[in-house]
Amino acid sequence: MMRATSLHATSSSNLGCLTVRPHSVNLTARRLSTIMPLPISGPSQLSVRCAVRFRPCIDIHKGKVKQIVGSTLRDIEKGGSTLITNFESDKSAAEFAKLYKEDGLTGGHVVMLGADPLTKSAAIEALHAYPGGLQVGGGINSDNALSYIEEGASHIIVTSYVFNNGQMDLERLKDLVHLVGKQRLVLDLSCRKKAGKYAVVTDRWQKFSDVCIDQEILDFLASYCDEFLVHGVDVEGKKLGIDEELVGLLGKYSPIPVTYAGGVTVMADLERIKVAGDGRVDVTVGSALEIFGGNLAYRDVVTWHAQQVALSV
Repeated sequence: MMRATSLHATSSSNLGCLTVRPHSVNLTARRLSTIMPLPISGPSQLSVRCAVRFRPCIDIHKGKVKQIVGSTLRDIEKGGSTLITNFESDKSAAEFAKLYKEDGLTGGHVVMLGADPLTKSAAIEALHAYPGGLQVGGGINSDNALSYIEEGASHIIVTSYVFNNGQMDLERLKDLVHLVGKQRLVLDLSCRKKAGKYAVVTDRWQKFSDVCIDQEILDFLASYCDEFLVHGVDVEGKKLGIDEELVGLLGKYSPIPVTYAGGVTVMADLERIKVAGDGRVDVTVGSALEIFGGNLAYRDVVTWHAQQVALSV
């Protein structure tokens, strides 16, 4: 018998965040047999190596590699504020994937910012260019998850499908684990601060869920996934500096590899993440990189990454 937990909402806070209480759940041998083996590549056990790593990204919008302030994304039919685009590249997603492969960077994130055919096609081309070296997210669900693994993704990244209508849907999470395997699943816990707590946000970061990031929820979710990806939404894409409080929380409490994104502007920010996260939190850099229109040299970040790898040997 394996142990799982049930989730119950608590009214002890203004946000109504979840607490976890254990009970026993039987998982049949038939369902467990569907779990797939470990990915060929991609980091593992990073959270116990005491070495922070650079995880590259490829954000795709309408088939183009872009850097967008994620909090300005809206469904077209819902209107809302104007989309803020920091950068649009003339290079394809596949070209960026080849660059990351040449530089030996694993565990990067391909994020589809939309469900249009051009965006999906560009993402698949990137996966083909670097099979086993990239994770993919954006619109992932139980119907299409396995297809992206078959196209070459090391992991799938999931948020809104699991945190549905502002609440965690544990059955959907279990279904994904049984479909592709815990070892191929990354949970995106991107969050915004509300009532003094970091609440997971979904639906293009517009909707607050009732799940707050703390030791209890990280321990619980770690039993269902291989890694966490966490964007500090309040600073993401704005080059305002990192959210050191959030990084510290992740470094202290995440029992599995975790990657932070948001606010990196200068090389010193990488060191700040290393210190705040106690060397246990990886970092993604987007708009600040010169390859995405910023001032931070990509090659300097790759060199820094290589130094961290050497220190961990």
